[in-house]
Amino acid sequence: MKQITLLGSTGSIGTQTLDIVEHHPDKFRLVGMSAGGNVELFATQIRQFKPEIVAIANATKLAELKEAIAEVEPKPIMLAGKEGVETVAAYGDAEAVVTGIVGCAGLLPTLAAIKAGKDIALANKETLIAAGPVVMPLIAKHQVKLLPADSEHSAIFQCLQGVPEKGLRRILLTASGGSFRDLPVEELANVTIADALKHPNWSMGSKITIDSATMMNKGLEVIEAHYLFGLDYDQIDIVIHPQSIIHSLIELQDTSMLAQLGWPDMRLPLLYALSYPDRIYTDWEPLDLVKCASLTFLAPDHRKYPCMQLAYAAGRTGGTMPAVLNAANEKAVELFLQEKIKFIQIPQLIEAVCAQHNSESDCSLEDILAADTWAREITAEQVMAMC
Repeated sequence: MKQITLLGSTGSIGTQTLDIVEHHPDKFRLVGMSAGGNVELFATQIRQFKPEIVAIANATKLAELKEAIAEVEPKPIMLAGKEGVETVAAYGDAEAVVTGIVGCAGLLPTLAAIKAGKDIALANKETLIAAGPVVMPLIAKHQVKLLPADSEHSAIFQCLQGVPEKGLRRILLTASGGSFRDLPVEELANVTIADALKHPNWSMGSKITIDSATMMNKGLEVIEAHYLFGLDYDQIDIVIHPQSIIHSLIELQDTSMLAQLGWPDMRLPLLYALSYPDRIYTDWEPLDLVKCASLTFLAPDHRKYPCMQLAYAAGRTGGTMPAVLNAANEKAVELFLQEKIKFIQIPQLIEAVCAQHNSESDCSLEDILAADTWAREITAEQVMAMC
């Protein structure tokens, strides 16, 4: 039985991870959990899974959480705030930590888990995007596994099993095209938050759904793939695949291509990250190619999706620039969801902030965190100037 810790238990990744644990009680045991501020759901999860330690990131909700689980015995160790989440990440006998915290907030807990010798099931792409130059050396130093738990990078990782060293030529990340895939670019100026949150294939949290609509999620995945698989940016391509059945592909040196297919279900990559190198039987619906009927592919429209090119540029610049790109995007998405900017202003803001940043090529964790803070502040200032 594998002992695991789950960071971000009340989000989309967290609830799907718990579904796996619930259906495979002989395979996985939950040691620790953290959540943001959803006390009601977090308390329900604690009652069901009875972890040894928990933390709620919103420290003002700790008293409410204690009251909500007053009847639970034995009571878990209960912590709060960012430090509490980091303590949970590094705690006890957990062999693997699922990082389901959204955004750059997942960085420090992930580093704490790595330093404690835990394998990482990485569902938080921002960790590598913002801090790849710091994270990857730590992974090597502490000799832990970094296992991708999002669909695209899991697909690549699965396809690479058995591929000889230097056998890989390039990778193709597939993209659904998001909520506005079929909308003319001229109509983007008038889209609403409700429009952007209507993803055609996946059920995800609001931030990543907006990232999918702008295709920034795919740009961020390009940077993540660079670190995960050691490829130059010229070896990483994007193709729009509306059905989301092929989750990504690899091309080998002899031009052979391998792909991983499945229904759009985040539990598949999560299960593989948790069970690797084993394969666990599930009673989930198998993929039916006849039911799929057809698989189609399109080249990305960079006029509609300028965020992809911004991400490639930031990745090639390197240093602290990807951290600035990521932070500016997080802040811009937040402002859009607060109805303070229009959808088409998201890439405009990000580009303006990146243009003002002088990237540090040799960057420490402190440099990355400073760049992240700076980018968020400048993004907010840009909005005020626009108004």
